[in-house]
Amino acid sequence: MSQRQEIPLFPLGNVLFSGARLPLQIFEPRYLDLVGRCMKTDSGFGVVLIREGSEARRSNQQGPPSLFDVGTYARIVDFNQLASGMLGIVCVGGEKFRIHRDWEAQDHLRLAEVEFLPEEPSSAVAEDFQPLVDTLRVLAKHPMIQQLGLEVDYDDARSVSWRLAELLPLEAETKQSLLQMQQPRERLVEIRRLVAKLRG
Repeated sequence: MSQRQEIPLFPLGNVLFSGARLPLQIFEPRYLDLVGRCMKTDSGFGVVLIREGSEARRSNQQGPPSLFDVGTYARIVDFNQLASGMLGIVCVGGEKFRIHRDWEAQDHLRLAEVEFLPEEPSSAVAEDFQPLVDTLRVLAKHPMIQQLGLEVDYDDARSVSWRLAELLPLEAETKQSLLQMQQPRERLVEIRRLVAKLRG
């Protein structure tokens, strides 16, 4: 998995975690083409957080937005035509990757040479993180959260840390730092600190 490969990017103002579902409204021609190609070839694209700049192209925009270098590979699992006439898709986060270089194609689609990161180790949730599991169970019962159809393994530290990072009301850059961690325990330690701060 360490060899590099070229993938299309979808820069966004939010962070996608493994196993999370992300609904998107597609209207720009470059992304309509991208979705069409992904459906035909059963492939996906990289969701990556914008560091500076904007998602949509504007005539006065000074070049493409700058991006963080770790993102999540997404696959489309559902699509439908929205009342607005836009195409609605739902994608699910998979493996994480690191961008080594990226560039803009002629149609302004961002492409990148990426290296997929090793899968995070599976481990049980340690006893000292049980309060976080309880927090996640409470969050998961919220009607708005239930609509997301989340799949959570409450015994797996990876699953618990990903879902908490996804659901807690945190700044995008804070979520990005949680995404970049490769050890679930390290992520849970940081989430515990952030939860204590939120409750302040």
